[in-house]
Amino acid sequence: MAFGGFNKSAANSMPMAEINMVPLIDVMLVLLVIFIVTAPMITHAVKIDLPQASSQPDLNTPDKIELSIDGTGALFWNGDVLPAGDLDARLAQVALQTPQPELHLRADKTTQYQVLAEVMSAAAKQGVTKIGFVTEPGVSDVSLPAPQAGPQGDRRPPGGRPGDRPGNRPDDRRDRQ
Repeated sequence: MAFGGFNKSAANSMPMAEINMVPLIDVMLVLLVIFIVTAPMITHAVKIDLPQASSQPDLNTPDKIELSIDGTGALFWNGDVLPAGDLDARLAQVALQTPQPELHLRADKTTQYQVLAEVMSAAAKQGVTKIGFVTEPGVSDVSLPAPQAGPQGDRRPPGGRPGDRPGNRPDDRRDRQ
């Protein structure tokens, strides 16, 4: 083989730096034959004669209802002003329709969460199941408040490390001494 022999002469003392390629080629050919044989088996499909049907797809899409809420909490049903007392009756009519229309909620960004929660609760009570929120695409101008800096000037909670409990903060221990 290519590793040398038992002769201690200077010419044969170093191992040969050649790789015998014949076994590698044999392995590659065996793998090639295996893949050639198994590839048709993987893509084998059963031939079936499927029945023909002459039905048309149901293109009847349900209507959508736009329920808008402005910043003061006023309700608008498809653009028309909706008195607050009429909301339950209209939602009950929507729930009985087949297919049920989608209720799209469009709330102003200054709308209080309580008003939105009450409208969603009323829809759920009446049986409306298809509710979606409508937003305007684009970058939001709302930014999250930055964490307050602790007394050390970093972003740790005042008085200690993140996760410190009251009474276990370094500042609290100093007060007890």
